[in-house]
Amino acid sequence: MNIKSQLQHKIDLKTKPTGALGQLEQIALQIGSIQNSLTPELKSPAMLVFAGDHGLADAGVSPYPKEVTWQMVMNFCAGGAAINVFCKQNGISLKVVDAGVDFYFPKELPVVDCKVAMGTKNMLEEPAMTPEQCREAMNHGAELVKAEAAAGSNVIGFGEMGIGNTSASSLLMHRFLNLPVEQCTGRGTGMVGDQLDYKISVLKKVAEKYNPQTVEETLATFGGLEIAMMTGAILEAKKQSMVILVDGFITTAATLTAIQFDGSVRDNCIFCHASEEQGHQLILKHLEAQPVLSMGMRLGEGSGAAVAYPVIKSAVTFLNEMSSFEDAGVSNKE
Repeated sequence: MNIKSQLQHKIDLKTKPTGALGQLEQIALQIGSIQNSLTPELKSPAMLVFAGDHGLADAGVSPYPKEVTWQMVMNFCAGGAAINVFCKQNGISLKVVDAGVDFYFPKELPVVDCKVAMGTKNMLEEPAMTPEQCREAMNHGAELVKAEAAAGSNVIGFGEMGIGNTSASSLLMHRFLNLPVEQCTGRGTGMVGDQLDYKISVLKKVAEKYNPQTVEETLATFGGLEIAMMTGAILEAKKQSMVILVDGFITTAATLTAIQFDGSVRDNCIFCHASEEQGHQLILKHLEAQPVLSMGMRLGEGSGAAVAYPVIKSAVTFLNEMSSFEDAGVSNKE
């Protein structure tokens, strides 16, 4: 029997009706398969939050000014953001990474400096990144994950902060899934009515301006530095056989991008929640992903992944610690 069959057999013989633990059974099967083990473990969970600015924010695609990106990084450093409190609650180590914020952080702050540029370019005028910047960002992401794996982590989540990054994510999914811009674009940090119509019109202009041919060219044209860094990180996490905790819309857009580079990435991804962003729900549908939680969240930062982590732990715990019918001396069905 292959590992999947062995795991399914072990799950089915637990003291419960077949399938009675629902999605927990699927998660246990997935994690056991990733680790090629009948007794999988989640070790030293890590969260990397990538921050970057977007030139397109200058075109008014977000109701918030660009300064909010660096101000929120300061909030992460002070321990005051949602991602801080959820990581602390669930024993997840947290690192905040400057992928390309338009601000110089004081050296004494706990920010990992991987700054590639002071934000991306305005896509209405030129591609977001050069191919070299895109590759540099992806390489930084990969190196950070290698370091986490070397330190003993086998489960990793990713978050982001960047005013304008729902626009970049909408454009990436528009290209990769060949869906109309309108279907890929949501309210982000609060665009509604005429504001949302304006955002869609800007993104349509950008989409029509370029015709990138390769995955890397598409990421460089439409992405963000934090999204490119996350894409490289996700690809490396797959190489390291890590369990990948996927957060909301932006992280899922980076995951979708990573899957264009390497389809097998999908096998290691647990999609932690269904965001309120309509684009996120469409990507989940395309990937045939069943999210762990559906709680109306749309914050980003990796918050959905951190909140879902205890549920994911429960899947591994029942697999390892729950009695089988034979162990417990309980009669199984005929």
